[in-house]
Amino acid sequence: MNVWIAIAVTAVGCYAVKLIGLLVPAGALERPVVKRLSALLPVALLAALTAQQTFADGRVLLLDARAAGLAAAAVALVLRAPFLVVVAVAVVVTAGVRALTG
Repeated sequence: MNVWIAIAVTAVGCYAVKLIGLLVPAGALERPVVKRLSALLPVALLAALTAQQTFADGRVLLLDARAAGLAAAAVALVLRAPFLVVVAVAVVVTAGVRALTG
């Protein structure tokens, strides 16, 4: 039963967040600080999610093939490679390290 309560609370919370977003006046959204924050927030959240998925296993910090793939992707980004090339480099390096380390 606790799972259904959590699902209901989450659904109500999502609806409330959506409703609050619709009730915000347009003038508040046109402020430069809000525009800058709304541009940077998704990038920060994606970076945090990537770091958590790459370097964490529960409560343990680990460095494995995923870290090597992420480092290779970062190098490809610095070299201004297209997105698909960045993904391909990360996949190939991760697979290579996993194949070498077992």
